[in-house]
Amino acid sequence: MTVPVSAASRAAEILSRPVVLNGLTVPNRIVMAPMTRMFSPGGVPGEDVRAYYARRAAAGVGLIVTEGTYVGHESAGTSDRVPRFHGEEQLAGWAGVAEAVHRAGGRIVPQLWHIGMVRKPGSPPYADAPAVGPSGLRLDGSEGDGRAMTRADLDDVIGAFAEAAAAAERLGFDGVELHGAHGYLVDQFLWAGTNRRTDAYGGDPVSRTKFAAEIVAAVRAAVSPRFPVIFRYSQWKQEAYDARLAGTPQELEAILAPIAEAGVDAFHASTRRYWLPEFEGSDLNLAGWTKKLTGRPTITVGSVGLDGDFIHAFAGQGAPVRGIDNLLDRLERDEFDLVAVGRALLQDPEWAAKVLGDRLDELAPYDAAALRTLR
Repeated sequence: MTVPVSAASRAAEILSRPVVLNGLTVPNRIVMAPMTRMFSPGGVPGEDVRAYYARRAAAGVGLIVTEGTYVGHESAGTSDRVPRFHGEEQLAGWAGVAEAVHRAGGRIVPQLWHIGMVRKPGSPPYADAPAVGPSGLRLDGSEGDGRAMTRADLDDVIGAFAEAAAAAERLGFDGVELHGAHGYLVDQFLWAGTNRRTDAYGGDPVSRTKFAAEIVAAVRAAVSPRFPVIFRYSQWKQEAYDARLAGTPQELEAILAPIAEAGVDAFHASTRRYWLPEFEGSDLNLAGWTKKLTGRPTITVGSVGLDGDFIHAFAGQGAPVRGIDNLLDRLERDEFDLVAVGRALLQDPEWAAKVLGDRLDELAPYDAAALRTLR
């Protein structure tokens, strides 16, 4: 007689399986999703940031992807409270974060970020820096106050990503994630809505991948061969939720192939709701299609464990707990390899321990008040 497996024990069994990303073995399938927190005055992550990440590592998160960190380019950011991944004091702070996470038994990669035309003129950390992008266009198509990037600008930003990745390896991080999603700089090149260039970096979908591929190649050359490089991308953009890089699997393959070939070890496919199919005629989500088309391991993300997507969280809305049976089914059939958890981990540092320890009944609904703390 077969004894039914409880949802809790099934979750523990499936999510506890290790996965290999190049030279890194992640002990389970749970990833902490990158979430901007703005608790690093002067761009320096302090003791509270170290403790914040270490708590999740100690509770069993397999891999932590940090909040977005600005690379060393003057136009990379728009806040002096978002951490930077350059500068002596800032890097010393990040070394402390990596050490604390490792001491707690975890693995951690920084997310390297340039916001491009999302930058607000006159904002810190460098008030005189202009907003820059592929064509000087904001996400709504307006020209704004920025400018199109020159060849020298492109080289500077590519170099900044490579230098940050080399610093991450030197500081003892376990890999890096490159932020190519959500309408920020790298994504502004990938998307036809913001990339109107007529040189080698614009035009058809493959040409629009050139900047992203060059960043990946430079990062790959700056770190050791076994050091994992993850690339995060999305179809949707901030304030353009229906935007799409690709309308068909064939278009998506044309975009992802040059980026994969440049040296990506895994893709982090960002969606607002992981359970939605990406293209008609298939149940595969974006991470599933990415794995099928590139052969690389993938991370899925999007309202895991909760009802209601994260966009509404920033409007102060909570979200009830959602079951993860569908997620487990997809993992069992190898649709994707890892699962990034955002708000649920923000709400409860013990989320991974509860799921892996057959304590699903202890999971709490998301309260938007969690955004205001580093608990």
